[in-house]
Amino acid sequence: MPWREQNLMTIRQEFVQLALQRNSNLTSLCERFNISRKTGYKWLNRFKEDGKKGLSNQSTRPTTSPRETSQLMINLICEVREKHPCWGGLKIQAVLKRRGVGHVPSASCIQKILKAEGYIIKSSHQKSKFNRFEHEAPNRLWQMDFKGYFDYERGRCHPLTIIDDHSRFSIGLHACPNERGVTVKQAITPIFKRYGLPERINVDNGNPWGSVFTQSRYSTFSVWLIKVGICVSHSRPYHPQTNGKDERFHRTLKEELINYRYFRNLKHIQREFDDWRDIYNLERPHQAINMQVPADKYQPSYREFNESIADFDYADDYLIHKVDKRGRLFLKNRQLFVGVPFSQEYCGIRLDNHQDGLVHVFFRQQKLGQIDLSIINKGEMVNLYSSKVLST
Repeated sequence: MPWREQNLMTIRQEFVQLALQRNSNLTSLCERFNISRKTGYKWLNRFKEDGKKGLSNQSTRPTTSPRETSQLMINLICEVREKHPCWGGLKIQAVLKRRGVGHVPSASCIQKILKAEGYIIKSSHQKSKFNRFEHEAPNRLWQMDFKGYFDYERGRCHPLTIIDDHSRFSIGLHACPNERGVTVKQAITPIFKRYGLPERINVDNGNPWGSVFTQSRYSTFSVWLIKVGICVSHSRPYHPQTNGKDERFHRTLKEELINYRYFRNLKHIQREFDDWRDIYNLERPHQAINMQVPADKYQPSYREFNESIADFDYADDYLIHKVDKRGRLFLKNRQLFVGVPFSQEYCGIRLDNHQDGLVHVFFRQQKLGQIDLSIINKGEMVNLYSSKVLST
């Protein structure tokens, strides 16, 4: 799936916000956005002088005035609420401040205005507090999953979502016709070219992330991710909160877009997804990151994507074994089942220095598992991931 032709304003805004991040590489960023360094500096200077309106070729009307009245403020608040029906006082307050509006009321006052204007019929339920965890830098972990499908005029859409754990930046949002690995690969390849490679991607255990066979953990698609240089982790079975930020993104996507639109076809859905994603990344304040927008905290990965798979060299203390066509490794007259997706690939075996018989099995940078060969009878085949004896 080719990268969409975004409108110039959103491209410029995303470029500027990423370029302003600490330690950003302007030369690399210009290459990824397919612009010259001269153009990149021009956008940056315009933004520094005039803010967001400096990125536009059209003049914009000032949002504040010395003669501003309370009714004008109410109109501004209602204008934001009309455009974003799910946003409350905190988000509207943050948006108006980012626009440079002076004397913005408190979030609670904005809530009262919304109630008085008929935008809120009843108070929302009380949310319980919980401790949040996030990785300390962008691209340490991406969360990826399919949101549950929804029907459109003539078919069914399966939204593919990818979230950066640190910044909540929406890396990708794609309207897919199915949940096949080849479909995901087509969608994610342009994403890697734009944003680079993360250190790790977390997925659940279903297709296409996990194997359709109960004996194996990895699918053909997840093996491809490992081969391009990404570690893959899987959520605990029946624990969707492991991918909690992406699950929360799904809820927001449903509340702010899917429930309010009628969709004709996948192209129409993708256009709506693209527009909403720009709002989510560049305009929508996020309470979990202190009312910043995700683009304030995100910057592309320094790790470039290469479509051609490079050879991998294991360290000298690894034993190299080739996986057969049935997904088996042969070690000391024992058979280890690692999965058919690894067929004809080379795994690295490292002996444990502290426990005799214990071996650690790697595929490239990914540790697949460990197992104690001393408790396995010769001639038996054992599943690496569960230690269960399998029929040969």
